[in-house]
Amino acid sequence: MQEPTSPGLLQDCTFSLVMPAIILVRPTLLRRVAVYNRLFHPLASFPGPLSHGISVIPRTAYQVSGRLAFHVTDLHTKYGAVVRISPNELAFCEPQAWKDIYGYRQQGQEEFQKYNGFYRPMKRKSPASIMSAPRHDHALLRRQLSHGFSDRSMRDQEPIIGSYVDLLLNRLRQHGGDGVNALNMREWLNWTTFDIIGDLGLGSPFGCLYNSEYHPWGRSITRTVNVGSYIQAVYELGGIQLVTWIVDSGIWGSRSEHKRQVNEKLAQRIQLDTERPDLIEGLLKKQTDLPFDQISAAAATLIVAGSETTATLLSGALFLLAKNRECLAVLTREVRSTFQRDDEITLSSVGCLSYMLACLNECLRMYPPVAIGLPRVVPKGGAAVAGRFVPEGTVVSVWQWAINHDERFWANPWEFHPERFLDNDPRYQGDLLDAMQPFSTGPRNCIGKNLAYAEMRLILAKIIFNFDIHLADDSEDWIDRQDVYFLWEKPALHVHLTPVSR
Repeated sequence: MQEPTSPGLLQDCTFSLVMPAIILVRPTLLRRVAVYNRLFHPLASFPGPLSHGISVIPRTAYQVSGRLAFHVTDLHTKYGAVVRISPNELAFCEPQAWKDIYGYRQQGQEEFQKYNGFYRPMKRKSPASIMSAPRHDHALLRRQLSHGFSDRSMRDQEPIIGSYVDLLLNRLRQHGGDGVNALNMREWLNWTTFDIIGDLGLGSPFGCLYNSEYHPWGRSITRTVNVGSYIQAVYELGGIQLVTWIVDSGIWGSRSEHKRQVNEKLAQRIQLDTERPDLIEGLLKKQTDLPFDQISAAAATLIVAGSETTATLLSGALFLLAKNRECLAVLTREVRSTFQRDDEITLSSVGCLSYMLACLNECLRMYPPVAIGLPRVVPKGGAAVAGRFVPEGTVVSVWQWAINHDERFWANPWEFHPERFLDNDPRYQGDLLDAMQPFSTGPRNCIGKNLAYAEMRLILAKIIFNFDIHLADDSEDWIDRQDVYFLWEKPALHVHLTPVSR
């Protein structure tokens, strides 16, 4: 949510402590481990680079460089639909793998549990959130949160969401939406989604749009999440005790600040002592069954997932549409012919914009907010994934960037063509749409999918109804300049907005 920044002190300390430990390991032991991993490990028969099969270090190096998602895509191109990317980890690039890894299991079959090295490397230090909780706890959390994401709640939430979108438009007009001065839309979209999720998730906004600047907490969120990529790297290198020390020492300052802000906001929400149509109400009704820390962890997940990912997709949508002027023209005609006045554009009415939905889906394919793989662990006894038997304990995942750009499933996969989602263009009749799962699938798919679509449609429709958009010269290669960790490191997105005369 800000200019790309390095994790700084934490990164420096992490690698100054870990790398000497790796170097000092006895060469004989390293050779023995390498020989075992290459020849005798249960995954020895799976294809992949020799270096990745014998050591976790190559994978870790790509991860901390922000290039792992792109590297895995290259590996699939070279080695096929399943690739061994570290001694005990496989990446899959098959639509069936979504169902086998993340989908519903038959009765009596154990589900693929989430891999703690990714979701909870600090298990002893962090309560389980809805993303990382074991199956039973997850079911309880999801059940209590589901009411806040229901159709009825969304209708009740419309005035809240709409007020922030209208405030966004006013601020854009006031701060240079004149077609001459370019606006950094990355900032404005982040501020909008952060204010919306603050109100819906914790009962009060953060004042980003009102003040036209970040709330101090907002500046730390992306850094907090992306530093988790370095924490995972330390975990994978065997530094579990170092991970614990990092948390205990307070060196990971952004995480501590994030947790403090969530607890403070949550306490304020509880003190309201009144029902309101927000996302957290269902959890607050279960305070006797759920400890404060677990409710806080769920709220923190909502804040990150409900702000950064939505703003990322909207930023990508503005960029891709501005780069593909013919598609933008079709969408503009759809929006401006459907609505005559701005107040006609609502969460409900934008549901009729079929071409807009196709554009958003194509943006999700080309620029998924979560481009990496979400790892699971194969249950006891092993299981079949995409037609291949995988031994128990193996870490497996589908990498979204890779499968979304695979020419086996998509015609012209590196080109922007919303028509592939409209089922009326013979050029794309062979596309396998279920290869794309931007909200995951199965019992632990994203609970906020419908809200995210409605929010994205409303914001994009309002912008296109009111403004003509053009990229500034310095943003012509916006996506190409990005690295991705858990989230994208988005540079400024400068866009010229010219008010539409009516």
